Amino acid sequence: MHTIEPFYNWEGVYQACNDIYSPFYGRQYNMEYTNDIYGYYIHPLWDWIGSETLYVKILFTDYKLRFAIIELFGEWNDTLHNDIMHFKRCVIDNLTGHGINQFVLVGENVLNFHGSDDCYYEEWFEDVEEGWIAAINFRDFIMEEWQQYNIDSYINFGGSLEINNWRTMKPQILYALVNSQIIKRIGAAF
Repeated sequence: MHTIEPFYNWEGVYQACNDIYSPFYGRQYNMEYTNDIYGYYIHPLWDWIGSETLYVKILFTDYKLRFAIIELFGEWNDTLHNDIMHFKRCVIDNLTGHGINQFVLVGENVLNFHGSDDCYYEEWFEDVEEGWIAAINFRDFIMEEWQQYNIDSYINFGGSLEINNWRTMKPQILYALVNSQIIKRIGAAF
């Protein structure tokens, strides 16, 4: 697990540690392996959010277009560790407080999910008002678990949101692609 790094090709245009509105502003990274998940060290560039099992990296934020792209890593465990609460309070509340209302969550490094209730997801959904929450590249069994816990009422995922080549895109291009898919889904619902 220590070899799984957050995506870093956009660091030339954005770094959360340099963004005064980011919850990780001013964070300094050393390359010592100190954080772990279940006793397995993880790469030191993942950001701790107060959870024992879920780490994140804000890859890009655009305050004019009001979107953030966030990569997640580890086990998303709402049952034992209430990870959605940590994620919501540490990262999402900060970003929505600065006007972000569209979220692209990258989940190919989320290795498992354990659900609980959907209260924090509902709160997050209400916070974004005219925005949206989209999840790309999460594992099938995680999306199935999300459906069992009604999280699909709050987060858009699956189908056209499986974007395997997202790393080859600039962040604004990825956002535009996800936004166009969300608009199509909203239009199809009416």
